[in-house]
Amino acid sequence: MAALHDRPPSVIAVATAAAGALIALVLGLLTFGVQATVHPDAVPLAVAVGADAPPQLRGVADKLAGSDVAEVSWRVTTPDEARDLLSRQEVYGVLELAPGGATVLLSGAVNPSGTQVAQQVLGGVVQGAGMEAEVVTLNPASAAGRTAPLAASALLWIAGLIAAAAFTVVARRPSLVGRLTGIATTTVLGVAVVAGFFALWDSSLPLTTTVLGYLALVAAAFALVQGALLRLLGIRAMALLGPLYLIAPAVAGQVPELIDPVYRTLLWSWTPFRFSTEGVRALLHGGALDTAQVWVFVGLAAAGLLVLLLPGQKAQPDLADGVVDVGVDEADRLPGAERQHTA
Repeated sequence: MAALHDRPPSVIAVATAAAGALIALVLGLLTFGVQATVHPDAVPLAVAVGADAPPQLRGVADKLAGSDVAEVSWRVTTPDEARDLLSRQEVYGVLELAPGGATVLLSGAVNPSGTQVAQQVLGGVVQGAGMEAEVVTLNPASAAGRTAPLAASALLWIAGLIAAAAFTVVARRPSLVGRLTGIATTTVLGVAVVAGFFALWDSSLPLTTTVLGYLALVAAAFALVQGALLRLLGIRAMALLGPLYLIAPAVAGQVPELIDPVYRTLLWSWTPFRFSTEGVRALLHGGALDTAQVWVFVGLAAAGLLVLLLPGQKAQPDLADGVVDVGVDEADRLPGAERQHTA
């Protein structure tokens, strides 16, 4: 069967155009498709009333909780419990009802997309009820603080990806020591770059030992997985690792209640970027790491290291000066020599 480059130019043109369209289709589904299908679905919100609240306010809370609106999932609770739910990001916003007025509570530790929806919905409820509400943000985040968590995940991924791909192309005889040295160096330098950006963008962002340690765990896990796949597949692994970088902003930048159920199941449920993004956001804004946000990267790092430690095929020794042994040791056994002897 003839190779593609041996085909007529018109056939090659059609085949390459089809390949370009196929890649555009896949990337469109994985990136812009997520953003184009964003729609609220059971966004968790809380309405809080005190135990001594008048019956009218209790009636408003019960009416909200009983409303049949698919876009919002309401929880009626006390003010203290509502603030605890908000701090644990189990709700994205709280409407506190009190005789003196209403208060809309938001949190800088919540994904900005969730906070935006919560503020819109709660503001609409207050306006519809003819009330005025004060907006209070707990652990407020600056523009840099809102951008930093997702930026850290993407930058750590791209730093490891470029380093691992360059090592695969340049290193003629990659060894385990060489790979691990590159991964360690990439981890240190990647974290240094991210920490430098944090300090440049907003000096108030905490660069504690916990924050830097978590960034190092994420960077090492990314680099180990990338190195493992490149070892198994060679540079062809870039066809898988490259598009993952494009998925990160589209998927990890949203809360699951805004993502189409299909994308939520096929992409958001497993992508490591959403674990790292939410983990960094929690640490930067007064929260605590979830168990999954740690063990996902411990597992990725262990799997990548295991692949790198597997014994590889023993390389064939190179012959000096590029001479290829054809299995003929005596000159008189060559065809030309035989003709000379018979002559």
